[in-house]
Amino acid sequence: MQMGGIHLESRKSREYLLQELQKVAEWEQEQKDLWFWEKIGRLPFVLLDKVTPKFLHDKIGQAIDEVGSYIQSGGQYLIHEKHVLDKFASFPDVSTTLPPSSVSDVGCLPLHIMDTVAEDLSKSRTQFAMVQGATTGIGGIFTLALDIPALLGLSLKILQEIAISYGYDPNDKEERIFIIKCMQFVSSDIVGKKAIIEELSAFHGPQRERQTMAQLQGWKEVAMTHLDNFGWKKLFQLIPIVGILFGAYINKSTIEEMAEVGRMLYRKRRILEKLEEQAS
Repeated sequence: MQMGGIHLESRKSREYLLQELQKVAEWEQEQKDLWFWEKIGRLPFVLLDKVTPKFLHDKIGQAIDEVGSYIQSGGQYLIHEKHVLDKFASFPDVSTTLPPSSVSDVGCLPLHIMDTVAEDLSKSRTQFAMVQGATTGIGGIFTLALDIPALLGLSLKILQEIAISYGYDPNDKEERIFIIKCMQFVSSDIVGKKAIIEELSAFHGPQRERQTMAQLQGWKEVAMTHLDNFGWKKLFQLIPIVGILFGAYINKSTIEEMAEVGRMLYRKRRILEKLEEQAS
């Protein structure tokens, strides 16, 4: 769908898109520096796993099952796109023409508008996560059992909102798998990050359906890895009240990182598709 003059806006030039694609490439390169700290961050989980109460293990297992349900049907975590689409109407150059009425319409908008909406949603969800983490940190390990599924829900929600911000519909199973791969990227070491970047770079290609089915095989491992990396959080939230500070900080940083990964990977995908459109 052509959104009036928006579709032909000068900022959609090939040079602009290539510059923005380079920024994403630089961000991908920077992820290599995270490897050492990620390894340290996982150590507490190995130690705490043996002393974690059964009810907490059960809660983690429930969260893993919920990820599987999300992949298959969206489950309780599938969001409605209207509140995201409404945000595009606030832009003067969009509201005066024809605001997007569906997720597919968003793909015709200029990249900088998509970026603004995605960043706004990221800030909002990050602040909410900080408040939630402080609240669930009051009771130590007991309220941590509530925080795990809540943080999982926030992670899936912000990634879906970012997907819609770049014109991709989480109602499609392929997009839900892409979202799970974004979660896996956050939890992976440098070798894993490199592999995921290569997988997702070709996600919009002609062999997408076959690649999508292959990704389904490892969803449980993705979920387990992501949830296992709550190691530091478990370590400090064992202490009631003190958990308020660490709960707020770690929830905030978790959603902040999740949102950044979602923005970068979805942004790269949209840029590549726009470049292909220009070349055709």
